[in-house]
Amino acid sequence: MRRLLPPVSARRRSIRRIGRRGFSLIEMLTVVVVIGIVVAIALPRINVDAYRVNSAVRAVTVGLSYAQRLAVTLQHDVRVAIDVANNRLRVHEDADNDATIDPGERVTYTNLEEGVIFARGAAPPITYSTGGVGANTVNFTQTQGGLPVVVFRRDGSASENGGFYLNTIRGLAGGSTSWVRAGEIIRSSGRVIWYSYASGAWTRGN
Repeated sequence: MRRLLPPVSARRRSIRRIGRRGFSLIEMLTVVVVIGIVVAIALPRINVDAYRVNSAVRAVTVGLSYAQRLAVTLQHDVRVAIDVANNRLRVHEDADNDATIDPGERVTYTNLEEGVIFARGAAPPITYSTGGVGANTVNFTQTQGGLPVVVFRRDGSASENGGFYLNTIRGLAGGSTSWVRAGEIIRSSGRVIWYSYASGAWTRGN
């Protein structure tokens, strides 16, 4: 005997009822609570400040390396000013080597990671008899527009030995030295060398 199928309209209603099945309110609340518990456990283990300052180190390194390569490629001075007030680097392609930002000369900026500033805080300065980073937040003797500046020459060298410090806003406010970083510019090569004070003593990072 042939089995009779229900009318098409009845089958469609049944399919629609099946398609409407989903999560109940209680199931949704359970998932939200579980996610909240996992986040509450994991969040204190995430070192956000370390991530931010290390990201800032990479950004500054890229900005300085870019300026040095430009000086070699373009065969004229490229000036990198450290703008402490605005937490950024200013890169000036000084085509006529007159230390002045003239019309038509390109100027670009590299901003620090959010929450990171130029500051040393409670960490001791890095000083050597032949250079070092220095005791101030930024240690370059030349200025441009009131900002300390390091100049990269067409042979890739820098205008002087010197450096600067990076810290996080939270670390500075709390007196912590775990997130302090120092960048030293080597005059002869124009290279930047990084140091970290995370372990309670300055250690070279590269």
